[in-house]
Amino acid sequence: MQINLLKNLVEEMAAPGAGQIVDILFDKKDINEFLIAKKMNLTINQVRNILYKLSAEGLVSFTRKKDKRKGWYIYFWTLNSEKCLMKLEVELLKRLNDLKQQQGEREIGRYYVCKNCNIEVTEEKALENDFSCSECAEVYTLVDNTANIRDLKGKITKKERELEEIRKELEIVRASNKKKSDVHQKNLAAKKSKEKAKAKAAKNKLAGKGKPVKAKPAKVKVKPKKKKK
Repeated sequence: MQINLLKNLVEEMAAPGAGQIVDILFDKKDINEFLIAKKMNLTINQVRNILYKLSAEGLVSFTRKKDKRKGWYIYFWTLNSEKCLMKLEVELLKRLNDLKQQQGEREIGRYYVCKNCNIEVTEEKALENDFSCSECAEVYTLVDNTANIRDLKGKITKKERELEEIRKELEIVRASNKKKSDVHQKNLAAKKSKEKAKAKAAKNKLAGKGKPVKAKPAKVKVKPKKKKK
């Protein structure tokens, strides 16, 4: 998985530094929240706050167990790989579309800059201000978009590669999850069939006990006839 991309996404969604939680949960299952807090050097409430935000987006799931001695619940967390990849795919598509839009605007539009204030404006805005900076009255300079367009193209290429990798990984994870689901469903069906057969056998046995027992006909002894002398 694109760990660094996911860590950046988690930090945007939860809090700065929250990306460390990805390293802790990645490729593991049912991690104790107190262990997570210890590794991140945060309080349990801070960690829960991060995890609840990620859980709301479906990126993590949990199970809970009651501490018999203390009486409270302890949560165990797992990273949802498929949901994480799906979220990354959506976010990358948004950023890719934004970059392409910026590239299109740079290719057809004209921009001006105030070199004193380092403020860039569109041609429309420059026209409104008579091509003079509204802050310092310096005359605007026309921006050469060549470097900006080249930079945007580089970013677009990078995002397209990242998106391709995410989609490949997503395909692999989905195939793996489907296989696990099919095996699980097969086991459930076998268990259900076994229970049904067991219940039927018990029912038949019970029905057999309740049937009246037919009396066997008594055997009549036939006396042999005496021979005539």
